Amino acid sequence: MAERSFAKEVQHLKIGKGETFRGEGILAITKALLENGVGYVAGYQGSPISHLMDVLSDAQDILADMGVHFEASASEATAAATLAASVHYPIRGAVTFKSTVGTNVASDALANLASGGVTGGALVIVGEDYGEGSSIMQERSHAFALKSQIWLLDPRPNLPSMVKAVGDGFALSEATNSPVMLQLRIKSCHLLGEFEAKDNVAPHTTVKDALENPKRDLTRIVLPPASFLHEQEKVTKRLPAAIDYIREHNLNERFGPAQGKVGIICQGGMYNSVIRGLQRLGLANIYGDCDVPLHVLNVTYPLVDDEILSFAEGKDSILVIEEGHPAYIEQNIRAILHKAGAQSGVAGKGPFPEAGELTGAILLDGISAFFREAAPDLMPSVARAPNAPPILKMPELTATVPARPPSFCIGCPERPIFAATKMIEEELGPHHIAGDIGCHLFSINAPFDIGATTMGYGLGPASASAFNDKTAARRSISFLGDGGFWHNGLTSSIGNAVFNDNDGVIVIVDNFYSAATGGQDILSSRADNKSKSTKHPIKKAVEGMGVKWVRQLDRTYDVGLMQATLKEALETPETGPKVIIASSECMLNKQRREKPLRKKAVSEGKRMKRTRFGVDEDVCTGDHACIRLSGCPSLSLKTLDDPLRDDPVASIDQNCVGCGNCGEVADAAVLCPSFYQADLIENPSRLDRFFGQLRQGLITKLQKRRDARRLVFSRDPS
Repeated sequence: MAERSFAKEVQHLKIGKGETFRGEGILAITKALLENGVGYVAGYQGSPISHLMDVLSDAQDILADMGVHFEASASEATAAATLAASVHYPIRGAVTFKSTVGTNVASDALANLASGGVTGGALVIVGEDYGEGSSIMQERSHAFALKSQIWLLDPRPNLPSMVKAVGDGFALSEATNSPVMLQLRIKSCHLLGEFEAKDNVAPHTTVKDALENPKRDLTRIVLPPASFLHEQEKVTKRLPAAIDYIREHNLNERFGPAQGKVGIICQGGMYNSVIRGLQRLGLANIYGDCDVPLHVLNVTYPLVDDEILSFAEGKDSILVIEEGHPAYIEQNIRAILHKAGAQSGVAGKGPFPEAGELTGAILLDGISAFFREAAPDLMPSVARAPNAPPILKMPELTATVPARPPSFCIGCPERPIFAATKMIEEELGPHHIAGDIGCHLFSINAPFDIGATTMGYGLGPASASAFNDKTAARRSISFLGDGGFWHNGLTSSIGNAVFNDNDGVIVIVDNFYSAATGGQDILSSRADNKSKSTKHPIKKAVEGMGVKWVRQLDRTYDVGLMQATLKEALETPETGPKVIIASSECMLNKQRREKPLRKKAVSEGKRMKRTRFGVDEDVCTGDHACIRLSGCPSLSLKTLDDPLRDDPVASIDQNCVGCGNCGEVADAAVLCPSFYQADLIENPSRLDRFFGQLRQGLITKLQKRRDARRLVFSRDPS
């Protein structure tokens, strides 16, 4: 069950010439693939490109009707390797995944693909996850384009430009026999807009055609001596062909006046923000008409020397707006101008931060600083700049807004796993704990503060492999999720641990989905999937790799059992990897599935019972140990009116989903017995009402009895 269904939206993919397509960026990209005769599509989900995979999955029937093959790949490397279908055959293929982590995983296949070259168009759509909203290390895809000589497109963030870039990418790939990378920032993926649609085009050659008419070209296989010739071909044939195509088809764009004292060169993906900055300075309007010459690089690699020199002609200075570090584009432009002996100065990272996201405020400050230095006469007066921002003294956010690191969802089945781990460490002492990519990595934050490293998806146990010393008094503990297990962990972590007889403890967090990327099904998902094979137990795969000590826990909320199993794994005399598979369904996906069904049942008048938990204020001591071992967002604090109780007590708010973790933790840690369970019944039966009235009567009677025995002090009115 994916995070969002596009079942209704994908019907818009069927519209044709003369109609207007309206929708989200990722849906527009899918439509563009169909309009450009794509033959196959593959990929691996990951922000900000996850929804593109969800769209493709929901559109499988439409794709199949056109003879387009689609599959969700096991990893980014699998997806990139799929483009091998375009090496010998004139089939247009596209793959998609998150960058840069996805490009890291796919780099081996991409390098081989770029070396041998392609016959059909090969398009790599990467979600550029750069900036403060990212969850990964801060790197750019540009380096991969340079390393392997893959042409890099970075279209302006509007639907017509993005749709055009898909067609340009396929055509450029075919014209140069090289793969092309299409970079989409998060804003591009989720912006809304419209464009004039074209008819969908069935692939000229399908994978079925290729299977029935196999071809083989020895010169395209990456093996000496062909691989040495590939390197020469890249420089002498493919690169010149790419430059010619970019120039002849005007893939890059010019805006503003033809001449000027200064000019701006920017990445296509930065265009909207640059125009907004110029607008606030009174140098552009809302339609993009600007008073400063602007050269937009919809292709950021390779750069076309003639275009750069032509734009620089007659200008004293050029501002290069490039997001991220290193400044590849700025360095390239400086080299082009220096080699040609051009006199224009170049300002790049000077007015901007060396690294980091170029937000609207940063862009405005940087552009303003450039104009004040290079062209003060262009700096408009306040009267000319109606959009100029007011000068405000901003408060220190750290003083007014508390830090809010990412955390587990309410009722997350992974929370009790780390509560048990924390309790084990309190009993046995601290251990080296290796983390992994996924929801479980939130354990590094409060209240658990568990985990020392994270090295890659499915590499948690692998990152602990150096700590394989059987003479040590303690064992290492490592975590990986079910998504990471099937992505890379089965071989790189589990297989490696078996092969090297690693004595560490490995916990596989199985929540039935690739939850961190949006809840997509995987091999071990319990759900029925009409187009995928699911219900393959992780336990069988682990045992198949040769692990002898395996424990399967089918309810992670049993904190006591989780704690006991961890202790057994850490203390058993048996050597070799100890694998604990802790399984419970992702609560977010469970609620997405059950809430609509419950709502429908209630509206139909059916009796429905919902479990909730609460805290007895009279019993709670205010110790807050339950919060320190849970951290659930629904578990908070409440200040009582009782003047004799200074400390706030624990309280459970209305967001509680009834998972029971707080009570289980309190019981396992021998905390106060203040948690209670309450069953809320909607559309109660007569029997429910009878017992409800009986309980209420009994409670009232007991309360009156208690109040009658209470000692009351009153002030003497005399």
